[in-house]
Amino acid sequence: MLAPAQTVLIVDDDEAIRQMLSAFLSKEGLRVVTARDGLEAIEVFRLQRTDVVLLDIRMPRMNGLEAAKAILEMDRGTAVILMTAFAEVCTAVQAIKDGAFDYVIKPFDLEEIRLLVRRALEIRSMRADIVSLRRELSERYGAEGILTDNPKMMDLRQTIAKVARSQATVLIQGESGTGKELVAASVHYGSPRATGPFIRVNCAAIPEGLLESEFFGHEKGAFTGAATRRRGRFEQAEHGTLFLDEIGEISPALQVKLLRVLQEREYERVGGSEPIPADVRIVAATNRDLEAMIREGTFRQDLFFRLNVVALKTIPLRDRPEDIRLLADHFLGRFAADNNVVIRGFDPAALDCMLAYPWPGNVRELVNAVERAVVMSTGNVILRDDLPENIICGERAAFVSELLPDGEAIRPLREMASEFETRVIRLALARNGGNRARTAIQLGISRRALLYKLQEYAIT
Repeated sequence: MLAPAQTVLIVDDDEAIRQMLSAFLSKEGLRVVTARDGLEAIEVFRLQRTDVVLLDIRMPRMNGLEAAKAILEMDRGTAVILMTAFAEVCTAVQAIKDGAFDYVIKPFDLEEIRLLVRRALEIRSMRADIVSLRRELSERYGAEGILTDNPKMMDLRQTIAKVARSQATVLIQGESGTGKELVAASVHYGSPRATGPFIRVNCAAIPEGLLESEFFGHEKGAFTGAATRRRGRFEQAEHGTLFLDEIGEISPALQVKLLRVLQEREYERVGGSEPIPADVRIVAATNRDLEAMIREGTFRQDLFFRLNVVALKTIPLRDRPEDIRLLADHFLGRFAADNNVVIRGFDPAALDCMLAYPWPGNVRELVNAVERAVVMSTGNVILRDDLPENIICGERAAFVSELLPDGEAIRPLREMASEFETRVIRLALARNGGNRARTAIQLGISRRALLYKLQEYAIT
């Protein structure tokens, strides 16, 4: 099926000009409609929104400037090109400031008209592609794009959707590999700033001496090697979101400067003296205990308060076992497509290993394990032996290692047994799809006893 032809509206009180432009642009493969004055142009445009409007300025009943204003109020995306006499150029320039695309001076060359209309259509098409891409990003990385069957994660997803609509600074805390960057992206793409850039800075990966320049940019000659002016990440994130990952790694001196930006909403390039407004939303993340760092004197309390306007905490994969299969199936589909292989799913024995494993590296480790399994697989299902060796061998020892990591003190037996029992019940529920009756049978206890333990251990 052919795409509908792009449409141009020609508006001029001179019939000869209307006919000439109509014939010329029709030969270019465009659909053309015409109007004799501004009032008629508005009515035609209301009935059929055109991609481009070629609009004369001097016309009876309503001039082109008034018609352009009315048309752009109906659709800001339409490209309005004004046709004007040389004496009216200043007026046309003002119209461009008010939203018109461009102007052409009469008498004009038809080739000039062709190039101008084509450029307007190309830019309109690019803008449509950008809107479509941003919509896709919003759907993929917005809160709804976070895959989960876990009640706590569903609550987090709802909280992200609420927070995203605000302009508040957000602090995301959680273990490595739990999806802090995905949460940050969800905040951005679900916000009014979604059309702006999402800029990520890994504070732990940048050398200490370059952090300030990386954040704020520098002027030419600010230090040895600064041959040109450089835009920093704050400037790159203008009208968007700046994601500061591993915020706990920045130095005390940079903490002071970041605090100033958050307080005064402006900054200066390294070597510069002119303040630059900071229209940027800050989302920070860390796997470190910032409150403990405050007590140790390595992180500023006032900066913590500025960052911690809205706090979000990611959930370790071991506490959401019902998501292991969901996420594993998702990543399996992705990596199977990437490697051009057909794999139907996981063998039950492989799935049991994955459900029993504590995933200390969280979702990041699961991603790597599934990718490795796809690469190693020689059949149409993932077998137990396709998984990394530590997941196969560690399924039983994992419980003990989780309860008693190296160096951790032994606690009261009842407390440790309760933790172990909670994990076993969660795993059994996950394997039985949340069915409590089947879970009770598998565990060898009555349904009433299971319900009592679910309430005792606050398992949802």
